[in-house]
Amino acid sequence: MNAVESTETLTAALVAGATEHRDPDWLVAQRKAALPLIDQLPVPKFHRFTYPDWNLIDHRLLWRESNADLASDIEQPQDHADIVQVGQTTVRVNLPEDLRQQGVILTDLFTALNEYPDLVRPYLNQIISATEDKLAAYHVAYLNSGIFLYVPQNVVVREPIDAHLIQDSTTNATLVSHVLLVTAPNSQVAFTQHLTTRGDHKNLLNNVVEIAAEDGSQVKFASVDELGVNTLTYFNRRALVKHNAEVDWAVGLMNFGDTIGQFDTNLVGEGGHTDTKVVAITSADQREGINTRITNRGKHTVGNIFQRGVLLGDSELVFNGIGDIIHGASGANAEQENRLLMMSPGTHGDANPILLIDENDVMAGHAASVGQVDQHQLYYLMSRGIDRKTAERLVIRGFLSAVLTAIPSKNVQQQLVKTIERNLKNG
Repeated sequence: MNAVESTETLTAALVAGATEHRDPDWLVAQRKAALPLIDQLPVPKFHRFTYPDWNLIDHRLLWRESNADLASDIEQPQDHADIVQVGQTTVRVNLPEDLRQQGVILTDLFTALNEYPDLVRPYLNQIISATEDKLAAYHVAYLNSGIFLYVPQNVVVREPIDAHLIQDSTTNATLVSHVLLVTAPNSQVAFTQHLTTRGDHKNLLNNVVEIAAEDGSQVKFASVDELGVNTLTYFNRRALVKHNAEVDWAVGLMNFGDTIGQFDTNLVGEGGHTDTKVVAITSADQREGINTRITNRGKHTVGNIFQRGVLLGDSELVFNGIGDIIHGASGANAEQENRLLMMSPGTHGDANPILLIDENDVMAGHAASVGQVDQHQLYYLMSRGIDRKTAERLVIRGFLSAVLTAIPSKNVQQQLVKTIERNLKNG
């Protein structure tokens, strides 16, 4: 089969899969346009991190029902909204009546495509374009699962909205998941997602989050990523922040498999603000590369990056913090801190602060460190009768506490603490 025949075959299969699923014509057109870009565009670049042998492309658009029992351990909350998905199957959508009455929409993405196209189409695959790189193009072409959240103008959602995304690895099935979160002017919401794996099959997860924060809106996005050792993960999470809007990220990267990911906040409106807080633990022979970028485009915008990681076993973890102040963004402030704790002699870590400044009237700063557990802190704890392993775990929890306290959901905070403890104990 030559290249032309191969492209024609893939296109025919893609269109057939999208048609079977009754995708709207405009989404089918997006898929078709993205498909040839997969071979034309480069993979995303991660400073001081390479992944040439990772197979992050799966040319199959298949629709599968998953067993809802895989989510049987997730209790339904009584006081706030939640959504539960297993693979491509939406198991539950729980939206309190008072939020429905105010116009809040929480549903799976493909339902939203058909029922709320005027709200979805202006944003879907627009904040992260298929033309950016190979993996963005792949995501648009083979999107097969997702969530849509819309908060109307002036509406304040007081309790966090929880999303449970379970990768179904009881069979061989790539999950290409998309979370689209749109907040209208002067609205507020906290959204927390928890990514887990059920099953032991080797699988690929391609996960994208797009946040559109309109003027004056506030979003607190938290995520606990706890994907299995046989899951190869790529994620791209980006926010477009307009005039006087705010998007804060608090993320715990607790995956057990190889991972590359990007956090990106684009402060396009004057007075926009973001805090991006990321903690990660790597173990065994795991490899993980993270780019965290904030672009200050509007005047008087503020962007802070705070990343902390703990390395166990023979793992590798690379944090790249990128602060980019565009010409014209006078009065902008970009600060970042990237720190790593190396717990084993076989680990490899890099904490790379990168500042790109094209404006004079700004403030910018950075800090980075790679080291071991503070021996003075350990000595103090051990002098109080605490054994060394427990003392190390306590020091590490303190090291990671800044992100733990930033997660809006108390239940998710507790879950992340348990996950950290389990990782440290097993590591």
